[in-house]
Amino acid sequence: MKKILSEHSYKIKQIIKNFTGEFNEDLEQEVYIKTFKNLDKYKEQNKFSQWICTIAANLCRDYLRSAKFKNQNLTTYDNDELNNISTQKTPEIEYGLKERQKIVLKEVNALPKKMKEAIILYEFENYSYEKIAQKLKIPEGTVKSRINNARKILKDRLSFLMKEEN
Repeated sequence: MKKILSEHSYKIKQIIKNFTGEFNEDLEQEVYIKTFKNLDKYKEQNKFSQWICTIAANLCRDYLRSAKFKNQNLTTYDNDELNNISTQKTPEIEYGLKERQKIVLKEVNALPKKMKEAIILYEFENYSYEKIAQKLKIPEGTVKSRINNARKILKDRLSFLMKEEN
């Protein structure tokens, strides 16, 4: 395990910094713990460095989605900054948001079944790639591919929404 720490610590720290914007020792520790607990699941046909980096990236994504991270970021603002943020939504804004949401959901539902189930589990249910792979009984790489392809399709189909914002 000491060898793992020394060989991969720099890459793991960089991944964490790229995702979170800072060095986070707790996340780094979680990467090593998860790696150690799942060593029996490592398949030698893949590079070990890719495997451990994937673990680091997935943990970072989970961390960024977590309520703990959101609460930490919320508390970093002082009260004056929070008071200056307008959270009041007019009926027009509410209607516009609901209409956009309907359009997005319609396009997600129009995706091919396999892509649709992967993107829903990842984006709406907050499943990790690993959990999706287990649930759908497919390789993790297939999950990533389906999600990536679904995003490309949705980006093309929904690009007009981004133009409306600008």
